[in-house]
Amino acid sequence: QIHSTNPLERLNAEIKRRTDVVGIFPNDAAITRLVGAMMLEQNDEWSLQRRYMQLEGLQALSDTPPTRLPAVAR
Repeated sequence: QIHSTNPLERLNAEIKRRTDVVGIFPNDAAITRLVGAMMLEQNDEWSLQRRYMQLEGLQALSDTPPTRLPAVAR
C-alpha cells in the first residue's frame, strides 16, 4: 500500500516530460515501448529501495540452506 501519491505523481510527471521530449511518435507501439520501459525501470528501483527485510536477514532466520535455481530452465 502506498502511503502517499507522491511517487505516482512523480512517475506521471516523468512520463509526460519524456514524451514531450520525443514530440511525435510514429505509432502507438512506440508510446507503449517508451512508457513500458519507464515503468520497468521504476519497478526495479522500487523493488530494490523499498525492501523492508534484506535477503541476508531472512536467510539468517531460515533453517534450510538457500536453493539456487538455474538461470535457464532445461
